[in-house]
Amino acid sequence: MDRKVRKLRPLASEAKLPSGWMRAIREGLGMSTAQLARRMGVSQAEVVRMEKREARGAVTLSTLERAAAALGCRLVYALVPEVPLEEMVEKRARQAARRLLGRVVQTMALEDQQTDRHALNDQLEELAKELREKARPEVWQDP
Repeated sequence: MDRKVRKLRPLASEAKLPSGWMRAIREGLGMSTAQLARRMGVSQAEVVRMEKREARGAVTLSTLERAAAALGCRLVYALVPEVPLEEMVEKRARQAARRLLGRVVQTMALEDQQTDRHALNDQLEELAKELREKARPEVWQDP
């Protein structure tokens, strides 16, 4: 999955236009709102409302698909992670491991059975690896 979304990352900064893609493409084609409305089978006022909703971020995907088809375009929809998925899972697995081990360390300290930092770090790495590899639900639980 990381390979697929890596290609999209450079486009993510340009994914949203202030006026919206519908209006930008329509104007780029030299098409009026009335002409787009006829192609979509809606009123001109509805096209204006659609464009305004898109600019506000309140348009539906189905509306964008219909507009794209009427404009001779294809809607491309993607979630582009800020960082690689593997890195995101690694970070969360470490956080979960720290949280889980923190409870054990606290209990052991109360029982005067502390372990040294090196051994604790090894346990942390091993638990994080296990959480990551087995896709355990603890990885995505919030503290």
